[in-house]
Amino acid sequence: MKGVKVWDLPSRIAHWALALSMLGSYGTAELGWFTMQWHFYFGYTAITLVIFRVLWGFFGSEHARFRNFVHGPGAVWRYLKSLGDKNSSETTGHSALGGWAVLVLLAATLAQGISGLFNNDDIEWFGPLSEKASSAVVDQMSWFHNNFYNVLLIIIGLHIVAALLYLLVKKQNLITPMITGVKHKIQAADAKQKPLWLALLLLAISAGALWALIQFWPAS
Repeated sequence: MKGVKVWDLPSRIAHWALALSMLGSYGTAELGWFTMQWHFYFGYTAITLVIFRVLWGFFGSEHARFRNFVHGPGAVWRYLKSLGDKNSSETTGHSALGGWAVLVLLAATLAQGISGLFNNDDIEWFGPLSEKASSAVVDQMSWFHNNFYNVLLIIIGLHIVAALLYLLVKKQNLITPMITGVKHKIQAADAKQKPLWLALLLLAISAGALWALIQFWPAS
């Protein structure tokens, strides 16, 4: 079957760049990679990418838009009932369940990243907003950042396990299309693509939004 263009280049780059930034964040915090300054760099990258993905969800290409893959409970329930059917057809973009998984992952990553802006160890490294907030806020955010990452790891782990189960059990490869942008076992028209300059503009806006947040956050 002729391949169908589903995922645009900005969506694919953002997906894998976010995965690498999360890996780098974990490695610098838990495995001693590089220095803690790199942990902040990876965190800034993750926050910027999440903001970009949210903007791309409103202004991006066809299957990247939230309105095309975020559905109500009825659609999710119907999809859940079809999971046991090995012969069920593969969805063109995100499935009804996968759409909500995307939102959960983005929200969890953003929460972890924002809390990290306030985090510090009171000795050597300080988040860029830790000196602008009250000690109570810093303590709360630090506690959240140091504990919620376990929840985030579980969410990421479920994401990986789900992709592998789809590949091994349902014989639906969700990984390769996120690299090539093309799906082969579906019958659909090629997705409408937005220009690359729009993605670059939204990425610049995302980075600028994070910079403005850090620069203009009011001091306590």
